[in-house]
Amino acid sequence: MRYAFIFPGQGSQATGMGKEIYENFTQPREILNEASKQCNIDFKDLLFEKNEKLSISEFTQPAIVLNSFMCFLALEENLSVKPSFTLGHSLGEFSALGVSGAFDLIDTVCLVNKRGKFMQEACIDKNASMMVILGLADDKVEEICSTAREYKNAEVWPANYNSDGQIVLAGNRDDLENLENTFKEEGAKRVMLLNMSVASHCPMLESASRLLSNELEPLLKDSFNPVISNVIAQSYNTKQEAMQLLRSQLVKPVLYKQSIQNIDDEVDCYIEFGSSILKGINRKITKKPTYSITDLKSLDEFMEFAKDNN
Repeated sequence: MRYAFIFPGQGSQATGMGKEIYENFTQPREILNEASKQCNIDFKDLLFEKNEKLSISEFTQPAIVLNSFMCFLALEENLSVKPSFTLGHSLGEFSALGVSGAFDLIDTVCLVNKRGKFMQEACIDKNASMMVILGLADDKVEEICSTAREYKNAEVWPANYNSDGQIVLAGNRDDLENLENTFKEEGAKRVMLLNMSVASHCPMLESASRLLSNELEPLLKDSFNPVISNVIAQSYNTKQEAMQLLRSQLVKPVLYKQSIQNIDDEVDCYIEFGSSILKGINRKITKKPTYSITDLKSLDEFMEFAKDNN
């Protein structure tokens, strides 16, 4: 059985995530406690108790990555599964890098805490936001954005290519809102402005990209198991490549759909750690099964599948 490990990004957070895993497995408990010390964040409170911090990027990002690691370690305690491919959606690429040995796991959690801060700071006073477009072809969305940038000086860019008919834009909130009717007139089934104050994966994050690059240098290992890049939808496995691709990742769109399409012929099953969001997206891209590991029940379901298919 050929597996791909996949990791969710921002937007997958939920109060109580990882609680069952933390309470029932040793390694997840140890990594949460150690991450709390090293990152100076009370992750038990952040993940398990209702609080406002979970919606703030500098806390959201380490919470999501830590939860993914906890779910991965819970599987590792029970079953040895080696992936043929590892990848993540946006922030999830850092989870993939941690699991692949590019970063120490604790270092990864602390790193994305800084990543979240840099992204927030880059968007201060920029009226930044993001918008989901459903039911419109990629090239039509790209054409509308390009025309708006060229003729109206609008700040709007494709940010996430999730699946056919689902693309997320980033940019200036007013510019995005001004294009809503245009997308609908061209046939979009739904246009939805997101409640976000950060414009991910677009030129607005150039300053965050530079700051993050400085943080990467001392933490990255010289080589690691291959990870599929959001930027090029191809694998990389060296520090030199990572430095370039991860700096670009904040200002270039996430090619998630293309990444899955590029590896699908060599994968029998996808395993998502920490959420089921990518499981839902994968249904629109591939006919291969995706299992999400988020709690004891979902872990048991995958264990049964793996036992029956090994």
